[in-house]
Amino acid sequence: MSLNGHSALITGAGHGIGKACAFAFASKGANLIVLDKNPEALGAVARELKKSGYGVTEHVVDLTNIEKLRDIAGSIQKTGLIDILVNNAGFDRPGTSDKIDKKGFEEVITIHVTVPLTLIQMLLPDMRRAGWGRIINLSSVYGAIGGKGEVAYSTAKAGIIGLTKSVAKECGKDGVTVNAVLPGLIRTPTIETFMAEKYKQDIIAHTPLGRMAEPEEVARVITFLASDDASFITGVALPVSGGWGI
Repeated sequence: MSLNGHSALITGAGHGIGKACAFAFASKGANLIVLDKNPEALGAVARELKKSGYGVTEHVVDLTNIEKLRDIAGSIQKTGLIDILVNNAGFDRPGTSDKIDKKGFEEVITIHVTVPLTLIQMLLPDMRRAGWGRIINLSSVYGAIGGKGEVAYSTAKAGIIGLTKSVAKECGKDGVTVNAVLPGLIRTPTIETFMAEKYKQDIIAHTPLGRMAEPEEVARVITFLASDDASFITGVALPVSGGWGI
């Protein structure tokens, strides 16, 4: 699964799955451009990667500031072809359909759907001209089955599946694959800090493998989809959930 000669842009790379992707991609030879809004977390990741001799450029940005994101993405493009895009960044605003407010709903849609679309619009044309590209979007099991009290998040994660399949149909003839990964319960800092133990245990009870996953387990799947080993896979929504949701 060599990624030598390729450059990957990873959003939300300061922690969790994004951080695990950065290290997985670097270990396979990819040059990295990592984005996150948390300067301390992103700086720590970048320093560790550089200390290990990996090529990495970091950009601190609030991705929901679309104009700022466009500016940064434009400057990155001037440095060379970005032929792998991992749309990982996200956050949640819990709430049922009768409780979620319009602002919170739109914030979740922006980070999970509008931001990936913006980066795809900017980076995909160069991938198509090069005749090779990989786009991996992070969805969620909730995007497939819905989640009680998670109407904004579930809607957004379903939206990214639709975006994935639509773009895959557009650019397959140009050698670009577009896939979505649907994680289940993952041991990320957000889950460890903010999810109540009773909710974790409920999900684990409905997970055939009987546990939550480590971020690295998801990152390895994403790395595979970014490689030539996955050259005939496009438009899939692949659960990495231990069986939760089947």
